[in-house]
Amino acid sequence: MYKLLIVDDEQIEREGLQAILQHGLPELIIEQAKNGRIALQMAEEFQPDLILMDVKMPGINGLEAVELINASNPAIKFIMVTAYDTFDYARRAIKLGVKDYLLKPSKASEIVATVQRVLHLIEEERKTVETTEQQRSALQRVMPIIETDIVTQLLFDHVHEVHLDELVGLLGVSTANEKYAMTVLLPNGSENYYSAIKEKVRNMGSGWVGAMYGRQIPIIVFPEAERSVRSQAVTMARELLAVAKSDGHEGWFIGIGNVYESLDQIRQSYQEALIASMDPTLPVKYRFYEDTPVLGVTRDGYPVKQIEQQLFDRIRLGQWEQVRTDMMDFIRRYENEGANLLYTQQRVLELLWIASRVLLEMGIEIDTPLYSSQAQDYRQLRVESELLLERMKQTFSEHHDRIEPDTIQQIKQYITDHSHEDISLEAIGSMVGLSPFYISKMFKDQLGINYIDFLTECRIKKAIKLMGDPERSLKEITYMVGYHDPNYFSKVFKKMCEVSPTEYRKTLLGK
Repeated sequence: MYKLLIVDDEQIEREGLQAILQHGLPELIIEQAKNGRIALQMAEEFQPDLILMDVKMPGINGLEAVELINASNPAIKFIMVTAYDTFDYARRAIKLGVKDYLLKPSKASEIVATVQRVLHLIEEERKTVETTEQQRSALQRVMPIIETDIVTQLLFDHVHEVHLDELVGLLGVSTANEKYAMTVLLPNGSENYYSAIKEKVRNMGSGWVGAMYGRQIPIIVFPEAERSVRSQAVTMARELLAVAKSDGHEGWFIGIGNVYESLDQIRQSYQEALIASMDPTLPVKYRFYEDTPVLGVTRDGYPVKQIEQQLFDRIRLGQWEQVRTDMMDFIRRYENEGANLLYTQQRVLELLWIASRVLLEMGIEIDTPLYSSQAQDYRQLRVESELLLERMKQTFSEHHDRIEPDTIQQIKQYITDHSHEDISLEAIGSMVGLSPFYISKMFKDQLGINYIDFLTECRIKKAIKLMGDPERSLKEITYMVGYHDPNYFSKVFKKMCEVSPTEYRKTLLGK
């Protein structure tokens, strides 16, 4: 049902147009205005979809009325009615967005056809708006999935280049400026705070929240360029700690990594955040990596970054014998330099704390590693350090043994069957009882492919099958295989198949 307003200073013209249109288009709701000023008022009250506007009227003429109505009601369409067919008039009308015009006098069939043509345009625009709204709504629903998955991929794996730019674009955050990682450590039984933390970060509009790993929540933060990064990080940490409310801050702790320019370096910042959070018993419940005792390009002559990175990677890969060798070498170097035994014990404990954080992010809960007493000599320190590492290795092995041998095949089948849906590593993790990071690691280790690349392959294969049906449009196929943006689908398809969906389909149907 459409509403139409006829504006003309001659009543006989108005009545004639209404009679013709009501006969030819009986579904129209029609009102009249005898001059431009009344037309302005009725445009607000009647809210017509289309206005037939006479050009020559006393007071406000037709083109002036169109300009004024357009300013407050840009969705209204106009057909000008005039006895003057001049280029100057047509140029002004086009500039104002007028869709068509009728010359006086016109045949009844021409009037009906012209109005029908513009009504069809209105209908098409409505469908486009409706489709856009549906896409926007679908995209809003999938945003949390995109956010948690891209954080997982950035911090623990490598995002395929075709996905990174597009996913970042969908999240609508500028990544050109500095960024850093933060990890929120929660006490046991506080997993229900995850949603509140995610909502807090979203309201602050400053970062992406990843899926929960063990009791840790990773966050990638994008600070404002005009303010001090450190002051912004402190404010954010305090806001997140305030989520604890009446429970207090017992067991809560926030580690904050260094700032980096590139997203490629955000993994390093996250590992620094983990190191900063290794002692949650501190009175202030947040700490910057640069404020930790392990700060520095080198520590006691040893390359800090290299040692920490090596430890992260080897524990994630389950290379425990190599971890043990590295730890013993670390202790031996301090012993050979004649370092204070208590100081050495503290440095080794820091590395053990890092190891416990890596296990926790994999969903493997262990007690905080502590020495039973102060070591009396380096031999005792080596023995007790090996015992603590052996407990970690045993816990890791037990966790690994609990995983069914066919778990990865179950996950593959689930992704294949549900690739058209908005699935995520977090959802899959809940299904099989594993952390999202661990699933990502299993994919890489056992299949040699990232989870998101496997999901993409499933979707593109389904798209190719659907392209064999000439009755389906590419836009329809886009939504059927699980994408919410036809442009994104086209870019992914071209990256995978080296030709656009349109070109591929032409070849497919041509054969």
